[in-house]
Amino acid sequence: MEEGEEEVLGLLDKVLEDEDVFEYEVDVDLDMPCTPSVFKGDTEKGLEMKKLVLSGFLASEEIYINQLDALLLPMRPLKATATTSKPVLTMEQIETIFYKIQDIYEIHKEFYDALFPHIQQWDDKVTVGHLFQKLASQLGVYKAFVDNYKMAVETVEKCSQSNSQFQKISENVKVKGPKDSKDCTTIVSMEALLYKPIDRVTRSTLVLHDLLKHTPKEHPDFPLLQDALRISQNFLSSINEEIDPRRTAVTTPKGEVRQLVKDGFLVEVSEGTRKLRHVFLFTDLLLCAKMKKTAVGRHQQYECKWYIPLADLTFQTLDDSDSCTHVQTLAEHEIEEMKIKISVIKSEIQKEKKSQKGQSRNVDRLRKKMNEQESCLLIHSPTIPFRIHNRNGKSYLFLLSSDYERSEWRESIQKLQKKDLQSCVLSSLELQVLTSSCFKLRTVHNIPVTTNKDDEESSGLYGFLHVIVHSATGFKESANLYCTLEVDSFGYFVSKAKTRVFRDTTEPHWNEEFEIELEGSQCLRILCYEKCYDKSKLNKDDNEIVDKIMGKGQVQLDPQTVQSKNWHVDVIEMNGIKVEFSMKFTSRDLSLKRTPSKKQSGVFGVKISVVTKRERSKVPYIVRQCIEEVEKRGIDEVGIYRISGVATDIQALKAAFDTNTKDILVMLSDMDINAIAGTLKLYFRELPEPLLTDRLYPAFMEGIALSDPAAKENCMMHLLRSLPDPNLITFLTLLEHLKRVAEKEPVNKMSLHNLATVFGPTLLRPSESESSKPHITLASDIWSHDVMAQVQVLLYYLQHPPISFAELKRNTLYFSTDV
Repeated sequence: MEEGEEEVLGLLDKVLEDEDVFEYEVDVDLDMPCTPSVFKGDTEKGLEMKKLVLSGFLASEEIYINQLDALLLPMRPLKATATTSKPVLTMEQIETIFYKIQDIYEIHKEFYDALFPHIQQWDDKVTVGHLFQKLASQLGVYKAFVDNYKMAVETVEKCSQSNSQFQKISENVKVKGPKDSKDCTTIVSMEALLYKPIDRVTRSTLVLHDLLKHTPKEHPDFPLLQDALRISQNFLSSINEEIDPRRTAVTTPKGEVRQLVKDGFLVEVSEGTRKLRHVFLFTDLLLCAKMKKTAVGRHQQYECKWYIPLADLTFQTLDDSDSCTHVQTLAEHEIEEMKIKISVIKSEIQKEKKSQKGQSRNVDRLRKKMNEQESCLLIHSPTIPFRIHNRNGKSYLFLLSSDYERSEWRESIQKLQKKDLQSCVLSSLELQVLTSSCFKLRTVHNIPVTTNKDDEESSGLYGFLHVIVHSATGFKESANLYCTLEVDSFGYFVSKAKTRVFRDTTEPHWNEEFEIELEGSQCLRILCYEKCYDKSKLNKDDNEIVDKIMGKGQVQLDPQTVQSKNWHVDVIEMNGIKVEFSMKFTSRDLSLKRTPSKKQSGVFGVKISVVTKRERSKVPYIVRQCIEEVEKRGIDEVGIYRISGVATDIQALKAAFDTNTKDILVMLSDMDINAIAGTLKLYFRELPEPLLTDRLYPAFMEGIALSDPAAKENCMMHLLRSLPDPNLITFLTLLEHLKRVAEKEPVNKMSLHNLATVFGPTLLRPSESESSKPHITLASDIWSHDVMAQVQVLLYYLQHPPISFAELKRNTLYFSTDV
């Protein structure tokens, strides 16, 4: 070996093996578009939002610089070996792979160093437009990089195949994270890092959009940022062919370039079984594929299950005798149990990682278990049918979690069908080429499960989101209009609230407030519908009658914006319609916090024994009346007790019960049933101590954990006997009511488990004074161990044969509550 060669190869080994060289933090999308918050006269808030956008971009810029730095790290030793007798790569190959990386690194390092002090000393006089303008003016370097990109990636692949030492280097590049990160290094492939500059141009352009939203037109930055955005957009347009992964050389029958328009994971019902598919919508056809299992280390591949030319695709069945496919469905309680298991495993992973003894093997094992549960949940959660037909007679059925997705897919297909399309039959070779291209063309890379996310990614919000839907404008004709609200939960979307129908108007003013429970949610959707009362005009969609979607939009639930104590006003634009709404977030712990009773008048927040004594009743009047009304006209209501009632209606009912208004029965008969259900829940939530009492809470937690059925029965019945009479009689009354609601599950979709999930924490969650005791877990996650146990306690009694107050009191078997 020549002199110095051993030292150079040693340096290469150090690049691969030294795991303490860097620290690492996940590359979070901090520079995604922010929600507009600048309204007339609200400069201060706009300035704060601008700082938030810049701070996020600065953080992601630091990560980007570290990625470029990591890419450059092996370049010097590789160049050194190129002049020895045993080169790893030739100088030409090195120049091709690392072309312009050093220049891009220096541009962004200079930009970062100039922007950083401006953020540190932020005020209304700070200007940053010139920095972005300069950054945009240097995009010519990126053009050179893009022109060389394909060759660089091919060279990496070719050299990896022919040289095992370089393969090891290219697959094990270490990236450090921000200065304050304490985690270990991450291993990234060279190919993945080479894509970062291409990705960065698009992301930088998005940030310029955000900055302009929050920069007043009279600010010195505004024209400079506008100029930078213009340059960036022109640059993106000029190199669209090179940087857009959706472009492909495959052509349509008319000779046009076939492009990918939309793709995503959908659940298909095939032969009565649910199967996860990756669906690709091209400019002239819809292709349904599944991922093929490949040998370790090989690229993933897709296998085509079927395709339909858009010219032959229709949403209407041509044969009236076409029967609906039987769809397997899981019981509601099985779905809820899956969520519980996922949350328990998630908690175990966190504990394992914090533990010094925690072994990565244990974490990997737990992640595998969680992935199995999440994948199963993803397959079985969707229930909304999306049926498409081939004019040749074949039908296909997908199940979606939301009307939002169904509308998006339908609109995307119908928009393409407006063009002059021709039918086509792909040869086996053409189909193979198109299916093979799906891997590189896809825009959705992973199924939406937690195990596909980095640990530091936002896990979403847990608690209650308060939303006021104010009004909407932009309708061309009068209509009967209403809105629904959806939030994401465990990888899919759930409808949580619905406004009343505003009749025959172009400017509905709902001004309705809702309290929506969040389970790791990151996104709020608002859908605006036209209610159709004329049965002759009703649209039939997969044998169900649906109202017409007038518009839809969504907003990210940014924790920094939402978690402030003040209402955050926003506007969602959808197909020319604007819906104005406000929102604020309350953590679960805060919303269920109980406070000692300070008043003796009224019923809310007053001890149940005081209320029943004053009323000379066994069960509070409010409980009896709400139950009676729900059973009279709400027992068939889909999602009763789950769907949020209008907050202003609930507050009006609360005030009426507190002041013992004479018109309360009239109010109840006129009020929306979800508001009455919400009032009952609010009453139990605002009790100064839970219905099942603070004193017995630890015993309920221990009792439900008993394994022996006889011991559990003895303990759980004794605990009921230990309750004060007003609490016990009220609980038994509520119990029988909830059982009657669950009997209508086929209609109202509320199972015993579903009802236990809604009421369990409300009836058992301890008051604040008890919450500090060691047996309580104050986790922000809705499915903390205590919350799960609270659900199980109520479920136990709901599943139990009828419990009589008199029989309980007669049975005096002794059992200590100190279980």
